[in-house]
Amino acid sequence: MDNTYTQINIHAIFAPYKRENIILKEYRSELFKYIKGILNNNKQYSLAVNGCKGHVHIFFEIHPTTSLSDILRIVKTNSSKWINQNRFVKGKFEWQDGYGAFSYFYSQRDDVIKCIMNQEDHHKKRTFSEEYFDLLERFQIEFDDHYMFKFYD
Repeated sequence: MDNTYTQINIHAIFAPYKRENIILKEYRSELFKYIKGILNNNKQYSLAVNGCKGHVHIFFEIHPTTSLSDILRIVKTNSSKWINQNRFVKGKFEWQDGYGAFSYFYSQRDDVIKCIMNQEDHHKKRTFSEEYFDLLERFQIEFDDHYMFKFYD
């Protein structure tokens, strides 16, 4: 077979350094559009980008030639630079080093997109820490509390 065919759906979550709640509504939609552009300009197919004041969800089809860690490094580096250039926050903005990433079947895409795009309503019922720990549990991911996000729900 001469061609490579893939369809790999990745849901990634990351947060500002020290888990500060500084992704404000005043620039949030612009940030999400910018992140979507970063993904698309780097051969990733953006499906959903959204979040709240303290974290971001991205859902995309990852291109098979790009590692997950590379694309998240590119997204986080470029978006933090953009936030700083536009002076959306006081001081220097940066993302935490880590992230959570989960893969989904094609048949699950609509549900994941709906959940990501309804973050404001979603977090009226569940905190970010409840959401995140539920994902880790559902995907049976072992973790060390020492390396977890700092949660300020």
